[in-house]
Amino acid sequence: MVSLIAIGGVSVKKLIFIVGACVLWFASASADQYVNGYTKSNGTYVQGYTRTSPNRTTSDNYSTKGNINPYTGQEGTKNEYPQNGNNMYNMYNNSNSKNKY
Repeated sequence: MVSLIAIGGVSVKKLIFIVGACVLWFASASADQYVNGYTKSNGTYVQGYTRTSPNRTTSDNYSTKGNINPYTGQEGTKNEYPQNGNNMYNMYNNSNSKNKY
């Protein structure tokens, strides 16, 4: 039986697996999501829409300034870090936090 060539101590088979896993992870991590339409409690219907996948940043959201929604062509209007402190930095560095170092 012929063995596969090793590159830097890693077989070609393992290398292909690792590259494939990375490609699949990146594709799923950056995928958009479709949100189905729904009816609010006051009877207003909200049409379905496509959004970016949830993550720990607002900089890649279609509604953030500097970004353009590829589905509607609309430019983002929201600040990346709103003044109300509703961002990840303030969430972890809140002066009212019980976890003091």
